Amino acid sequence: MSYAGVKSLVTGGAGFIGSHLVDTLMKEGGTLTTLDNLSTGLKRNIAHWIGHPSLTFILGDCLNPRDIRRAMKNSELVFHLAANPEVRVGPVNTRIDLEQNILATYNILEGMRESKTVKTIVFTSTSTVYGDAMILPTPEDYGPLKPISLYGASKLACEALISAYCNTFGMRGVIYRLANMIGSRCRHGVIWDFIHKLTKNPKRLEILGDGTQTKSYLMVDECVSAMLFGLEHASERVEIYNVGSEDQISVAEIAKIVVEEMGLKDVKFQYTGGVEGGRGWIGDIKTMLLDISKMKKLGWKPKYKSAEAVRMATIQILEEIRKEPSN
Repeated sequence: MSYAGVKSLVTGGAGFIGSHLVDTLMKEGGTLTTLDNLSTGLKRNIAHWIGHPSLTFILGDCLNPRDIRRAMKNSELVFHLAANPEVRVGPVNTRIDLEQNILATYNILEGMRESKTVKTIVFTSTSTVYGDAMILPTPEDYGPLKPISLYGASKLACEALISAYCNTFGMRGVIYRLANMIGSRCRHGVIWDFIHKLTKNPKRLEILGDGTQTKSYLMVDECVSAMLFGLEHASERVEIYNVGSEDQISVAEIAKIVVEEMGLKDVKFQYTGGVEGGRGWIGDIKTMLLDISKMKKLGWKPKYKSAEAVRMATIQILEEIRKEPSN
């Protein structure tokens, strides 16, 4: 599928995954509007496209229907990536996932319902909708879905809203349940957390939990390729795909890779012990691995294993930090 000339709205377009999606769509000749409130996104992530005649950047919020109507005008396709990206915030601020995830998605769907041109939504959900899955790798038809975090619950609610709107109002939805996405421009998550801590104290690294938390990790460019590939091959009114790598890596192993790439030695690892059997925080999934056979049957598969992706992402993030003006 060619995106040349296709008019798309990317919410959260200045964010981590969103900015990489913007890069790909712009390189393919798409016409884009990005809507971002810059609460977690950074305008510098798409600064190289600002001023381009095919890109319109709108500083606005998905909680404001007027911003959505303005951003959605004449669009054919919505990539809805704007959301609260941090699972750990939920227990501290119980409204953030409700507002930034559920209400924001409701507003996007309402904008689509009122629009005469937008009939397809591509949505980034999460592996956390599965909760503590009893089947690993976990397939898309696993159930019942029992999220253990407010973040996971909010994303599952968004999935339900998308399904209902698509079936009620004749829309089309493609939903991606993502594993841990990493790479350049990533400014949250375990790799960023470790780099930030080791920069402050290169002799000691605090590791949340017991270090045995084991999950899969995928490079962000592979995530974008999977999203566009799945959209092209989706056949159902509402299609759901798992996207991730085919193996896992522990938090302790990630810590060792980050230490190596930072060129540090004799770093003492201090484990907090975590909560509920070694989780890093309340709502943390201890073990996650997605079954991606549905995507593989269509012809997409990841290039790298989790450890390779972690090492590549660490190198990219460190290089970006070194180039930042403040340094």
